[in-house]
Amino acid sequence: MEEFADDATKLVGDVDCTTDEGEKLCQEHGVEGFPTLKWGDPSNLEDYQGGREYEDLKAFAEENLKPVCGVGANIDLCDDEAKAKIEGFQKMETEELLKLVETEEEKIKKNEEHLASEIEKLQERYEELMKEKDEKDAAIKSAGLGFMKAVLAAKSEQESKSSSDEL
Repeated sequence: MEEFADDATKLVGDVDCTTDEGEKLCQEHGVEGFPTLKWGDPSNLEDYQGGREYEDLKAFAEENLKPVCGVGANIDLCDDEAKAKIEGFQKMETEELLKLVETEEEKIKKNEEHLASEIEKLQERYEELMKEKDEKDAAIKSAGLGFMKAVLAAKSEQESKSSSDEL
C-alpha cells in the first residue's frame, strides 16, 4: 500500500471484514475468506489469481491498476463493442436490468455448483482408486514379496561373504 500511496491512478488498500463498514463491503464483493485479493472497477471487482509474493503483487499492480473501461467517467476508454453493451444496459428499465443480473448470477452459481459436484465425483473416484491400489498392494505383499526381499538380501549377503572368503 505504501508503494502506491501517492499514485493518482492506483489504489491499493485493505479492508477489515470484521468491522461493520468492512463487513458490508466484503459481503457486497463476495469476500468469504482471508486473504482475498480483488482488483478492477470498484463496482465490478474481479478475483486476483496471480502470485502472492511482494514482487508478483507489485508487478501486477504496476501493469493492471489503471483507469479501465467502465460506466461513467471512463467510458471513453471502452472500445465500440463495450460502449454498445453499456448503452444497451443503460436503456433498460431498472427492473428488467435487475432480472437480467439475477439470471446471469444464477448461471454463475450453477457453474460453481457443477464444479463442486464434479470435484466430489473426482474425490469419490480417487478414493475408489486408492482402495483398489491398497488392496492390490496388500495382495502382492501377502503373496510373498516380503519373503522374496528377505531371501534376496540373505543371498546377497551370502554371495558377498563368499566372494570376500575367496580373497
